[in-house]
Amino acid sequence: MTSLRDARPMMSACMLAMAAVAAEAQVFSLTSTDLDVAHPMAATFVFDQGGCHGKNESPQLAWNGAPAGTKGYALTVLDPDAPGGAPGFRHWVVVDLPESAASLPRGAGAAGGGKLPAGARQLTNDFETNGWGGPCPPEGQTHRYFFELYALKTAPVVIPEKASTQDIIAAVQGAALAKTTFVASYKR
Repeated sequence: MTSLRDARPMMSACMLAMAAVAAEAQVFSLTSTDLDVAHPMAATFVFDQGGCHGKNESPQLAWNGAPAGTKGYALTVLDPDAPGGAPGFRHWVVVDLPESAASLPRGAGAAGGGKLPAGARQLTNDFETNGWGGPCPPEGQTHRYFFELYALKTAPVVIPEKASTQDIIAAVQGAALAKTTFVASYKR
């Protein structure tokens, strides 16, 4: 029979091994060098019509820690503070991002998707444009912008070009293994 004193080195070794495994397991996360949760978005990312005067560039985004079995990604950017109710105003939807993708450069959301990875496609946003539509809340209001990245177990996801926001979210969530969210804000 092993005494408690004799078992301590074995327990310590097991605990170190478990800690090493936990350290290797990454959490699925989304970050941006262009956005800071503590500060409003810069004018570079703001819409350029409807009383807003920005450059309407999509921000840089990067992600890591996708779960095993990820076949691709989908990205949505929604403003839940916009008039009209849930799920909110759709600023950007990118589907069919390949499994090999780990980032999008600033400006990837330009019409035509010239900076998107091969095979990725942008769906029509609620500005009725195909690409990034930056923030443009009513004057004096602060709105939040939820950048939601989904790791998908199937790819591509079948979504018609003119699908409603609810239909897009349902299709993406139905194929999701995991989701990570980054929230930014803007006040006009």
